[in-house]
Amino acid sequence: MNISLRQEQPKDYPKTEALIEQTFRNEEMSDQQEHLLVQRIHRSDAFIPELSIVAVNQQNEMIGQILFSKITIENKDQVTESLALAPVSIHPDYQKQGIGSMLMNRGLEKAKESGYTSVIVLGHPDYYPRFGFKPASLWGIKAPFDVPEEAFMALELEKDAFKNVSGVVQYSEAFSE
Repeated sequence: MNISLRQEQPKDYPKTEALIEQTFRNEEMSDQQEHLLVQRIHRSDAFIPELSIVAVNQQNEMIGQILFSKITIENKDQVTESLALAPVSIHPDYQKQGIGSMLMNRGLEKAKESGYTSVIVLGHPDYYPRFGFKPASLWGIKAPFDVPEEAFMALELEKDAFKNVSGVVQYSEAFSE
């Protein structure tokens, strides 16, 4: 299978949102609103265009996407910049073929190259640990809402990025609109 990865472009947004809606349509752990979240992130100050990556097949059809956006981890003494990974979407016809792993690896690599030192994700505890994610609670990092501890995970892109970090993740307004 010949898949290429590239940065998402503004002209891609409608296709990206349609892909995300289709991907999450039948997910039981989803509110089926991820496509609307991405629409809001695209318009927000938290959006990082170079960390919005799409996968396309030989026919130039979009079959996958990954998006990272700016967040902070805050306590009464400090504010630490980080990234939220949300969402990763693979067209149902292309799932379980390694495309998600390709997007994850490229996205994490680009995030590190861009100077980010950590990533937070709320996701399947069986999937994200293969990329190095661990429960965020190991560092005293908490979600701003109730979530299962094992589903709220963090990754240090740089050694000891969370050494002196703890607190509550503050997502952009796009996540709460």
